[in-house]
Amino acid sequence: MFDLLIKGGTLPDGTVSDIAISGDRIAEIAPNITADAAETIDATGDLVSPPFVDPHFHMDATLSYGTPRVNASGTLLEGINLWGELRDIATVDEMIARALRYCDWAASMGLLAIRSHVDTTPDHLNTVTAMLAVKDAVKDYIDLQLVAFPQDGLYRAPNGRENLIRALDMGVEVVGGIPHFERTMQDGADSLQDLCEIAAERGLMVDIHCDETDDPNSRHIETLAFETTRLGLEGRVAGSHLTSMHSMDNYYVSKLLPLIAEAEIAAIPNPLINIMLQGRHDTFPKRRGLTRVKEMQAMGIRVGWGQDCVLDPWYSLGTADMLDVAFMGLHVAQMSHPDEMARCFMMVTETNAAIIGLKDYGLHKGAVASLVVLDAANPIEALRLRPARLAVVAKGKVIARSPRGDATLNLPGRPAQVRRRVT
Repeated sequence: MFDLLIKGGTLPDGTVSDIAISGDRIAEIAPNITADAAETIDATGDLVSPPFVDPHFHMDATLSYGTPRVNASGTLLEGINLWGELRDIATVDEMIARALRYCDWAASMGLLAIRSHVDTTPDHLNTVTAMLAVKDAVKDYIDLQLVAFPQDGLYRAPNGRENLIRALDMGVEVVGGIPHFERTMQDGADSLQDLCEIAAERGLMVDIHCDETDDPNSRHIETLAFETTRLGLEGRVAGSHLTSMHSMDNYYVSKLLPLIAEAEIAAIPNPLINIMLQGRHDTFPKRRGLTRVKEMQAMGIRVGWGQDCVLDPWYSLGTADMLDVAFMGLHVAQMSHPDEMARCFMMVTETNAAIIGLKDYGLHKGAVASLVVLDAANPIEALRLRPARLAVVAKGKVIARSPRGDATLNLPGRPAQVRRRVT
Protein backbone atom coordinates (compact mmCIF):
# COMPACT_ATOMS: atom_id res chain seq x y z
CA MET A 1 0.00 0.00 0.00
CA PHE A 2 1.33 3.43 -0.98
CA ASP A 3 0.99 6.63 1.01
CA LEU A 4 -0.07 8.71 -2.00
CA LEU A 5 -1.06 7.92 -5.57
CA ILE A 6 -1.28 10.50 -8.37
CA LYS A 7 -3.51 9.00 -11.08
CA GLY A 8 -3.52 9.73 -14.80
CA GLY A 9 -1.33 12.82 -14.90
CA THR A 10 0.48 14.03 -18.01
CA LEU A 11 4.22 14.41 -17.47
CA PRO A 12 6.16 17.27 -19.14
CA ASP A 13 7.33 14.93 -21.91
CA GLY A 14 3.72 14.06 -22.79
CA THR A 15 3.71 10.66 -21.13
CA VAL A 16 0.52 9.77 -19.23
CA SER A 17 1.37 7.92 -16.06
CA ASP A 18 0.52 7.22 -12.43
CA ILE A 19 2.97 8.18 -9.66
CA ALA A 20 3.06 6.15 -6.45
CA ILE A 21 4.71 7.62 -3.35
CA SER A 22 5.92 5.91 -0.20
CA GLY A 23 7.33 8.10 2.55
CA ASP A 24 9.32 10.91 0.96
CA ARG A 25 10.25 9.00 -2.22
CA ILE A 26 8.65 8.13 -5.54
CA ALA A 27 8.14 4.39 -5.33
CA GLU A 28 6.85 3.76 -8.84
CA ILE A 29 5.95 5.54 -12.07
CA ALA A 30 3.90 3.53 -14.55
CA PRO A 31 0.55 3.49 -16.37
CA ASN A 32 -2.41 2.09 -14.44
CA ILE A 33 -0.90 1.38 -11.03
CA THR A 34 -3.61 -0.67 -9.27
CA ALA A 35 -2.27 -0.85 -5.71
CA ASP A 36 -4.12 0.86 -2.87
CA ALA A 37 -3.00 4.16 -1.37
CA ALA A 38 -3.87 6.12 1.74
CA GLU A 39 -4.74 9.06 -0.52
CA THR A 40 -5.36 9.29 -4.26
CA ILE A 41 -5.30 12.43 -6.39
CA ASP A 42 -7.02 12.29 -9.78
CA ALA A 43 -4.78 14.22 -12.20
CA THR A 44 -6.43 13.00 -15.40
CA GLY A 45 -5.83 15.55 -18.14
CA ASP A 46 -3.63 17.70 -15.90
CA LEU A 47 0.09 18.40 -16.07
CA VAL A 48 2.20 16.81 -13.34
CA SER A 49 5.57 18.49 -13.07
CA PRO A 50 8.59 18.31 -10.82
CA PRO A 51 8.60 21.31 -8.46
CA PHE A 52 9.68 24.75 -9.58
CA VAL A 53 13.18 25.89 -8.70
CA ASP A 54 14.46 29.47 -8.31
CA PRO A 55 18.26 29.68 -8.65
CA HIS A 56 18.52 33.40 -7.82
CA PHE A 57 16.66 35.28 -5.11
CA HIS A 58 17.19 37.81 -2.28
CA MET A 59 15.12 36.52 0.62
CA ASP A 60 16.61 38.82 3.24
CA ALA A 61 15.02 41.79 1.43
CA THR A 62 11.78 40.24 0.21
CA LEU A 63 8.37 41.77 1.03
CA SER A 64 10.01 44.98 2.30
CA TYR A 65 8.79 47.23 -0.53
CA GLY A 66 8.44 50.86 0.56
CA THR A 67 10.81 50.54 3.51
CA PRO A 68 12.48 52.90 4.21
CA ARG A 69 10.87 54.44 1.10
CA VAL A 70 10.01 53.65 -2.51
CA ASN A 71 12.75 53.46 -5.16
CA ALA A 72 11.81 56.66 -6.98
CA SER A 73 14.25 56.33 -9.89
CA GLY A 74 13.67 52.62 -10.39
CA THR A 75 17.42 52.08 -10.78
CA LEU A 76 19.66 49.32 -9.51
CA LEU A 77 21.88 51.79 -7.67
CA GLU A 78 19.04 53.47 -5.77
CA GLY A 79 17.82 50.02 -4.80
CA ILE A 80 21.26 49.16 -3.42
CA ASN A 81 21.31 52.41 -1.43
CA LEU A 82 17.83 51.74 -0.02
CA TRP A 83 18.79 48.21 0.97
CA GLY A 84 21.92 49.62 2.65
CA GLU A 85 19.61 51.59 4.94
CA LEU A 86 17.09 48.79 5.46
CA ARG A 87 19.58 46.07 6.43
CA ASP A 88 20.72 48.13 9.44
CA ILE A 89 17.23 48.83 10.79
CA ALA A 90 15.57 45.50 10.05
CA THR A 91 15.58 43.11 13.00
CA VAL A 92 16.33 39.41 12.78
CA ASP A 93 12.74 38.59 13.74
CA GLU A 94 11.37 40.93 11.07
CA MET A 95 13.51 39.37 8.34
CA ILE A 96 12.51 35.90 9.46
CA ALA A 97 8.81 36.83 9.42
CA ARG A 98 9.00 38.33 5.92
CA ALA A 99 10.96 35.39 4.57
CA LEU A 100 8.61 32.82 6.08
CA ARG A 101 5.63 34.64 4.59
CA TYR A 102 7.33 34.50 1.20
CA CYS A 103 8.03 30.79 1.69
CA ASP A 104 4.29 30.32 2.28
CA TRP A 105 3.69 31.93 -1.10
CA ALA A 106 6.38 29.77 -2.67
CA ALA A 107 4.92 26.57 -1.21
CA SER A 108 1.48 27.44 -2.55
CA MET A 109 2.97 27.92 -6.04
CA GLY A 110 4.98 24.69 -6.08
CA LEU A 111 8.29 26.55 -5.73
CA LEU A 112 10.12 24.07 -3.51
CA ALA A 113 13.80 24.90 -4.02
CA ILE A 114 15.34 28.37 -3.79
CA ARG A 115 18.90 29.67 -3.93
CA SER A 116 18.98 32.97 -2.04
CA HIS A 117 21.84 35.46 -1.89
CA VAL A 118 22.34 36.79 1.65
CA ASP A 119 24.06 40.13 2.16
CA THR A 120 27.23 39.68 4.21
CA THR A 121 28.24 43.37 4.23
CA PRO A 122 27.11 44.48 7.73
CA ASP A 123 29.33 43.42 10.61
CA HIS A 124 26.30 42.31 12.65
CA LEU A 125 25.42 39.67 10.01
CA ASN A 126 21.79 39.74 11.13
CA THR A 127 20.90 38.85 7.56
CA VAL A 128 22.83 35.59 7.82
CA THR A 129 21.44 34.74 11.26
CA ALA A 130 17.90 35.30 9.99
CA MET A 131 18.23 33.32 6.77
CA LEU A 132 19.89 30.37 8.50
CA ALA A 133 16.91 30.26 10.85
CA VAL A 134 14.52 30.35 7.87
CA LYS A 135 16.46 27.58 6.12
CA ASP A 136 15.97 25.36 9.17
CA ALA A 137 12.31 26.30 9.59
CA VAL A 138 11.32 25.35 6.02
CA LYS A 139 13.61 22.36 5.49
CA ASP A 140 10.74 19.85 5.50
CA TYR A 141 9.16 21.38 2.39
CA ILE A 142 11.55 23.88 0.75
CA ASP A 143 15.22 23.30 -0.04
CA LEU A 144 16.75 26.71 0.73
CA GLN A 145 20.35 27.17 -0.44
CA LEU A 146 22.20 30.27 0.79
CA VAL A 147 24.89 32.31 -0.99
CA ALA A 148 27.34 34.53 0.93
CA PHE A 149 26.91 37.76 -1.01
CA PRO A 150 29.08 40.83 -0.28
CA GLN A 151 26.55 43.32 -1.69
CA ASP A 152 28.86 46.33 -1.30
CA GLY A 153 31.88 44.51 -2.73
CA LEU A 154 34.35 42.00 -1.34
CA TYR A 155 37.06 44.69 -1.25
CA ARG A 156 34.98 47.87 -1.44
CA ALA A 157 33.26 47.22 1.90
CA PRO A 158 35.60 47.71 4.90
CA ASN A 159 35.16 44.17 6.24
CA GLY A 160 33.79 42.60 3.09
CA ARG A 161 36.13 39.64 2.89
CA GLU A 162 36.20 38.99 6.63
CA ASN A 163 32.40 38.97 6.85
CA LEU A 164 32.02 36.65 3.87
CA ILE A 165 34.35 34.15 5.56
CA ARG A 166 32.36 34.49 8.79
CA ALA A 167 29.14 33.75 6.91
CA LEU A 168 30.62 30.63 5.34
CA ASP A 169 31.81 29.50 8.76
CA MET A 170 28.25 30.00 10.07
CA GLY A 171 26.91 27.54 7.49
CA VAL A 172 26.24 29.48 4.29
CA GLU A 173 27.14 27.05 1.51
CA VAL A 174 27.77 29.00 -1.73
CA VAL A 175 30.35 31.72 -2.45
CA GLY A 176 29.00 34.90 -4.04
CA GLY A 177 30.44 38.18 -5.28
CA ILE A 178 29.82 41.38 -7.26
CA PRO A 179 32.99 42.26 -9.19
CA HIS A 180 31.47 45.09 -11.27
CA PHE A 181 30.67 46.96 -8.03
CA GLU A 182 34.26 47.01 -6.81
CA ARG A 183 36.14 50.33 -7.07
CA THR A 184 38.10 49.39 -10.18
CA MET A 185 38.02 46.78 -12.91
CA GLN A 186 41.22 45.34 -11.47
CA ASP A 187 39.71 45.07 -8.01
CA GLY A 188 36.79 43.25 -9.59
CA ALA A 189 39.10 40.77 -11.32
CA ASP A 190 41.12 40.29 -8.12
CA SER A 191 37.94 39.66 -6.14
CA LEU A 192 36.97 36.88 -8.53
CA GLN A 193 40.33 35.19 -8.13
CA ASP A 194 40.00 35.43 -4.35
CA LEU A 195 36.41 34.19 -4.25
CA CYS A 196 37.06 31.24 -6.55
CA GLU A 197 40.08 30.23 -4.49
CA ILE A 198 37.99 30.37 -1.31
CA ALA A 199 35.40 28.11 -2.97
CA ALA A 200 38.05 25.70 -4.25
CA GLU A 201 39.65 25.41 -0.81
CA ARG A 202 36.31 24.73 0.86
CA GLY A 203 34.79 22.54 -1.87
CA LEU A 204 31.90 24.96 -2.42
CA MET A 205 29.87 26.19 -5.38
CA VAL A 206 30.15 29.74 -6.73
CA ASP A 207 27.39 32.12 -7.86
CA ILE A 208 28.51 35.61 -8.91
CA HIS A 209 26.43 38.71 -9.61
CA CYS A 210 28.41 39.21 -12.80
CA ASP A 211 28.33 42.27 -15.07
CA GLU A 212 24.85 43.43 -14.02
CA THR A 213 25.33 46.67 -15.92
CA ASP A 214 24.72 48.27 -19.30
CA ASP A 215 28.46 48.87 -19.72
CA PRO A 216 29.79 46.68 -22.57
CA ASN A 217 33.29 46.99 -21.10
CA SER A 218 32.25 45.14 -17.96
CA ARG A 219 33.76 41.79 -18.87
CA HIS A 220 34.23 40.01 -15.56
CA ILE A 221 32.56 36.90 -16.95
CA GLU A 222 35.76 36.37 -18.94
CA THR A 223 37.79 36.38 -15.72
CA LEU A 224 35.26 34.12 -14.02
CA ALA A 225 35.63 31.60 -16.85
CA PHE A 226 39.41 31.74 -16.55
CA GLU A 227 39.43 31.23 -12.77
CA THR A 228 36.87 28.43 -13.03
CA THR A 229 39.09 26.51 -15.44
CA ARG A 230 42.32 27.32 -13.59
CA LEU A 231 40.96 25.96 -10.30
CA GLY A 232 39.03 22.99 -11.70
CA LEU A 233 35.64 24.37 -10.67
CA GLU A 234 33.88 23.33 -13.88
CA GLY A 235 30.19 22.62 -13.29
CA ARG A 236 30.17 24.36 -9.89
CA VAL A 237 30.01 28.01 -11.01
CA ALA A 238 27.15 30.27 -12.11
CA GLY A 239 27.21 33.78 -13.53
CA SER A 240 24.01 35.61 -12.61
CA HIS A 241 22.53 38.48 -14.65
CA LEU A 242 25.31 38.93 -17.28
CA THR A 243 23.42 41.94 -18.64
CA SER A 244 26.48 43.72 -20.05
CA MET A 245 26.47 41.06 -22.76
CA HIS A 246 23.39 42.70 -24.29
CA SER A 247 25.63 45.69 -25.15
CA MET A 248 28.83 43.89 -26.14
CA ASP A 249 30.33 43.81 -29.60
CA ASN A 250 29.24 40.69 -31.46
CA TYR A 251 32.80 39.75 -32.36
CA TYR A 252 33.88 39.80 -28.73
CA VAL A 253 30.86 37.71 -27.73
CA SER A 254 31.82 35.15 -30.39
CA LYS A 255 35.06 34.69 -28.44
CA LEU A 256 33.42 34.87 -25.01
CA LEU A 257 30.69 32.25 -25.35
CA PRO A 258 33.08 29.34 -26.10
CA LEU A 259 35.08 30.29 -22.99
CA ILE A 260 31.94 30.15 -20.84
CA ALA A 261 30.98 26.81 -22.39
CA GLU A 262 34.48 25.41 -21.87
CA ALA A 263 34.38 26.38 -18.18
CA GLU A 264 30.90 24.80 -17.82
CA ILE A 265 29.60 27.97 -16.20
CA ALA A 266 25.83 28.22 -15.87
CA ALA A 267 24.03 31.48 -16.67
CA ILE A 268 21.13 32.82 -14.61
CA PRO A 269 19.31 35.74 -16.26
CA ASN A 270 16.54 37.39 -14.24
CA PRO A 271 14.10 38.77 -16.82
CA LEU A 272 11.48 40.38 -14.59
CA ILE A 273 13.98 42.51 -12.72
CA ASN A 274 16.61 43.21 -15.36
CA ILE A 275 14.20 44.50 -17.99
CA MET A 276 12.91 46.81 -15.25
CA LEU A 277 16.30 48.00 -13.98
CA GLN A 278 18.53 48.04 -17.05
CA GLY A 279 18.51 50.63 -19.81
CA ARG A 280 17.45 53.37 -17.39
CA HIS A 281 20.01 55.76 -18.91
CA ASP A 282 18.82 55.03 -22.46
CA THR A 283 16.40 57.14 -24.46
CA PHE A 284 15.67 55.20 -27.64
CA PRO A 285 16.53 52.64 -28.76
CA LYS A 286 16.25 51.28 -25.21
CA ARG A 287 18.11 48.08 -24.33
CA ARG A 288 16.11 45.08 -23.14
CA GLY A 289 18.31 44.31 -20.14
CA LEU A 290 18.54 40.59 -20.85
CA THR A 291 21.64 38.59 -21.65
CA ARG A 292 22.01 36.48 -24.82
CA VAL A 293 19.92 33.51 -23.77
CA LYS A 294 19.38 31.67 -27.04
CA GLU A 295 22.95 32.24 -28.19
CA MET A 296 24.30 30.74 -24.98
CA GLN A 297 21.97 27.78 -25.21
CA ALA A 298 23.11 27.18 -28.79
CA MET A 299 26.67 26.91 -27.42
CA GLY A 300 25.60 24.26 -24.93
CA ILE A 301 25.71 26.64 -21.95
CA ARG A 302 23.20 25.80 -19.23
CA VAL A 303 20.80 28.74 -18.81
CA GLY A 304 18.07 28.97 -16.17
CA TRP A 305 15.56 31.70 -15.34
CA GLY A 306 15.80 33.38 -11.91
CA GLN A 307 13.23 35.45 -10.04
CA ASP A 308 15.67 37.72 -8.15
CA CYS A 309 13.22 39.97 -6.28
CA VAL A 310 9.66 40.19 -5.00
CA LEU A 311 8.34 43.40 -3.42
CA ASP A 312 11.69 44.79 -2.30
CA PRO A 313 13.86 47.90 -2.91
CA TRP A 314 14.55 46.80 -6.50
CA TYR A 315 11.20 45.45 -7.68
CA SER A 316 7.67 46.50 -6.78
CA LEU A 317 5.82 43.40 -8.00
CA GLY A 318 6.10 39.60 -7.90
CA THR A 319 4.14 36.57 -6.71
CA ALA A 320 6.63 33.71 -6.16
CA ASP A 321 5.44 32.18 -9.44
CA MET A 322 8.32 30.90 -11.56
CA LEU A 323 5.92 30.61 -14.50
CA ASP A 324 5.64 34.40 -14.43
CA VAL A 325 9.42 34.53 -14.71
CA ALA A 326 9.52 32.07 -17.61
CA PHE A 327 6.62 33.83 -19.33
CA MET A 328 8.44 37.17 -19.26
CA GLY A 329 11.73 35.59 -20.27
CA LEU A 330 10.05 33.88 -23.20
CA HIS A 331 8.86 37.23 -24.51
CA VAL A 332 12.04 39.23 -23.99
CA ALA A 333 14.28 36.49 -25.40
CA GLN A 334 11.79 35.98 -28.26
CA MET A 335 11.57 32.24 -27.62
CA SER A 336 8.32 31.71 -29.52
CA HIS A 337 8.87 28.35 -31.24
CA PRO A 338 7.13 25.45 -29.47
CA ASP A 339 10.49 23.82 -28.76
CA GLU A 340 11.77 27.07 -27.25
CA MET A 341 8.65 27.54 -25.13
CA ALA A 342 8.94 23.99 -23.82
CA ARG A 343 12.59 24.75 -23.02
CA CYS A 344 11.47 27.79 -21.00
CA PHE A 345 9.41 25.49 -18.79
CA MET A 346 12.43 23.24 -18.29
CA MET A 347 14.49 26.32 -17.38
CA VAL A 348 12.41 26.82 -14.21
CA THR A 349 12.34 23.13 -13.32
CA GLU A 350 15.01 20.64 -14.43
CA THR A 351 17.61 23.14 -15.64
CA ASN A 352 17.49 25.22 -12.47
CA ALA A 353 17.64 22.10 -10.33
CA ALA A 354 20.84 21.09 -12.12
CA ILE A 355 22.34 24.59 -11.75
CA ILE A 356 21.98 24.59 -7.96
CA GLY A 357 22.99 20.93 -7.66
CA LEU A 358 19.68 19.66 -6.31
CA LYS A 359 19.96 15.93 -5.57
CA ASP A 360 17.36 13.26 -6.34
CA TYR A 361 15.17 15.75 -8.19
CA GLY A 362 12.62 14.86 -10.84
CA LEU A 363 9.88 12.45 -11.73
CA HIS A 364 11.52 9.05 -11.60
CA LYS A 365 11.60 6.09 -9.28
CA GLY A 366 13.70 6.82 -6.22
CA ALA A 367 13.52 10.60 -6.56
CA VAL A 368 12.37 12.85 -3.73
CA ALA A 369 8.56 12.84 -3.85
CA SER A 370 8.05 16.53 -4.60
CA LEU A 371 5.80 17.51 -7.49
CA VAL A 372 3.09 19.89 -8.68
CA VAL A 373 -0.28 19.16 -10.33
CA LEU A 374 -1.20 22.08 -12.59
CA ASP A 375 -4.50 23.08 -14.18
CA ALA A 376 -2.96 22.80 -17.67
CA ALA A 377 -2.47 20.05 -20.20
CA ASN A 378 1.20 20.59 -21.05
CA PRO A 379 4.16 22.88 -20.32
CA ILE A 380 3.32 25.41 -23.05
CA GLU A 381 -0.24 25.76 -21.82
CA ALA A 382 1.15 26.17 -18.29
CA LEU A 383 3.27 29.08 -19.51
CA ARG A 384 0.33 30.67 -21.30
CA LEU A 385 -2.07 30.38 -18.35
CA ARG A 386 0.19 30.42 -15.29
CA PRO A 387 -2.54 28.20 -13.89
CA ALA A 388 -3.74 27.10 -10.48
CA ARG A 389 -1.61 24.58 -8.64
CA LEU A 390 -4.25 21.96 -7.98
CA ALA A 391 -1.94 20.13 -5.59
CA VAL A 392 1.59 20.64 -4.34
CA VAL A 393 3.43 17.65 -2.88
CA ALA A 394 6.61 18.28 -0.90
CA LYS A 395 8.70 15.30 0.20
CA GLY A 396 5.71 13.01 0.12
CA LYS A 397 3.15 15.29 1.79
CA VAL A 398 0.39 17.35 0.17
CA ILE A 399 1.14 20.85 1.44
CA ALA A 400 -1.12 23.01 -0.75
CA ARG A 401 -4.25 22.78 -2.87
CA SER A 402 -6.00 25.32 -5.10
CA PRO A 403 -9.30 25.21 -7.02
CA ARG A 404 -9.36 25.21 -10.79
CA GLY A 405 -9.31 28.57 -12.52
CA ASP A 406 -12.77 28.27 -14.07
CA ALA A 407 -15.19 31.18 -14.29
CA THR A 408 -18.98 31.27 -14.47
CA LEU A 409 -20.86 33.29 -17.09
CA ASN A 410 -24.35 34.70 -17.16
CA LEU A 411 -24.70 35.46 -20.88
CA PRO A 412 -27.64 34.47 -23.10
CA GLY A 413 -26.78 31.62 -25.40
CA ARG A 414 -23.28 31.16 -24.02
CA PRO A 415 -21.83 28.39 -21.80
CA ALA A 416 -22.36 28.69 -18.07
CA GLN A 417 -18.72 27.90 -17.39
CA VAL A 418 -15.52 29.16 -19.02
CA ARG A 419 -12.16 27.40 -19.02
CA ARG A 420 -9.23 29.06 -20.75
CA ARG A 421 -7.62 25.72 -21.44
CA VAL A 422 -7.75 24.77 -25.10
CA THR A 423 -5.86 21.46 -25.15
